[in-house]
Amino acid sequence: MKAITILGSTGSIGTQTLDIVTQNPDKFRVIGLAAGRNVEMLAQQVRQFSPEIVAINDESQFTELKEAIADLTPQPILLAGQDGVIEVARYGNSEAVVTGIVGCAGLLPTIAAIKARKDIALANKETLIAAGPVVNPLIEEYGVKLLPADSEHSAIFQCLQGVPKKGLRRIILTASGGAFRDWPIERLSSVKVADAIKHPNWSMGRKITVDSATMMNKGLEVIEAHYLFGLDYDNIDIVIHPQSIIHSLIELQDTSVLAQLGWPDMRLPLLYSLSWPERIYTDWKQLDLVKAGSLTFKEPDNLKYPCIQLAYAAGRIGGSMSAALNAANEQAVALFLEEKIPFLDIPKLIEYVCEKHKSDYQKNPTLDDILATDKWARKEAVAGSLIVANSLKNVLVNIEEKTEKIENSKEKKLNLKKLQK
Repeated sequence: MKAITILGSTGSIGTQTLDIVTQNPDKFRVIGLAAGRNVEMLAQQVRQFSPEIVAINDESQFTELKEAIADLTPQPILLAGQDGVIEVARYGNSEAVVTGIVGCAGLLPTIAAIKARKDIALANKETLIAAGPVVNPLIEEYGVKLLPADSEHSAIFQCLQGVPKKGLRRIILTASGGAFRDWPIERLSSVKVADAIKHPNWSMGRKITVDSATMMNKGLEVIEAHYLFGLDYDNIDIVIHPQSIIHSLIELQDTSVLAQLGWPDMRLPLLYSLSWPERIYTDWKQLDLVKAGSLTFKEPDNLKYPCIQLAYAAGRIGGSMSAALNAANEQAVALFLEEKIPFLDIPKLIEYVCEKHKSDYQKNPTLDDILATDKWARKEAVAGSLIVANSLKNVLVNIEEKTEKIENSKEKKLNLKKLQK
C-alpha cells in the first residue's frame, strides 16, 4: 500500500482524495491529515482512517479536536497552527503528499514536504504561481516528483506520456467559462456572492469557484502550466469549452493534437497523481460520447474576463510579479465574499496592486522575497479597495452635481421663457 498524507483534508480536494482511499483500501493508507478549522469533520476522518499524525491550523480549535478523539487508542500525534501543518507535511514514511490547502497558505507546507523528499500531488496551484522560481529548483535538488492533481494540468500530463522531450509545441487549456459564461457583460455589475459561487459543471470551494467566475483560475493555470511544462506564454492558449468533457489538449511539433476526456470528476486526476505511472480500475461512470452530445468551443472575451490578460502580463514579467498577482487575487476574492467590494472590483484591485509592484519586483526572488511580496500585496489590495471605492464615489458625486447643474439650467431657461411671455 502507498502511504499518503493529505493537507486540507476537510476541503473539496481532501474529501475526494479520502473517497479514493475508501474505495481502494488495498492501494492506499493515510499517514497524516491536516485541516483548517472543521473540527467535526476532521475528528470523523481521524476515526475512519487512523492517521499517525494530525494537525488543525486554527489553534483555537485544538482543545475541541483533542476532546473529540480522546477515546481513541492509540492516539495520533496532535498538533496545531501552521507549524503543526508543516510538521504533518514532512512527517514519517509517507510517500506522497496531496496539497489541497487553498491559496498561498499551502506554500510552506509543500516546501517542507519536498525537503522531506515526499512526492507532491499538486492540487494547490498557488504553490507554483507564487513561488515557481523557488519550488522548481527544490524539486530538482531533492529528486522528488511533482504530479499535477487538478483536471487541466493532469490532462496535459496524461497526454504527454510517451511524447518525446522536445515534442510539445503548444498547450490548450480548456475553461468552462464559470458561472457567468452565458451572462451579457452588462449584467456583471449586479453580481451577488450567491451568483458567483454557483459553478455550472464542477463542485469546488467558494474561492476557486469565484476564480472560475472571473476566469482568473484559468489565468493562474497558464502560469502554472509554464512552470510545470516549460513552455513560453505565447505557446499556452485558453479556449472556453462549456461542457467540460475535454479537460485540456496538447499540440505536438507536427501539429497533431492530443486530448484527455472524461466526465467532470476531480477524483480522476487525483487518483492518477497518486497511482502514476499505474492505472487503477474504478467503477466510476464511464464516458459516453453520445450522451455527452455536442462539444463546443469559443474564444474567451477579454473585456468580460480582464483577469486573463492580467495573469498573462504578470507571468511574462516573471519573478515576484506572479506572487503579487496571486496574493492580490486572494485578497480581492476574500473581500468580495465578505461583500465588501463588488464583483467588478476584483480585477481592478489586482491591476492596482500589480502596477504598484512593478517598481520594486524581484526578478530572481528568494523564498523570503516571495513571502514578503505576498504579505505586501494583501495589504495593498485592502488599501486599494478603499481607493477604488472612493474613486467610484467621487465619480457618482460628480455625476450628481452635473445632473443638478443641468436641471438647474433647464429650470432657469424655463423661468426666463415665462418672463419673456
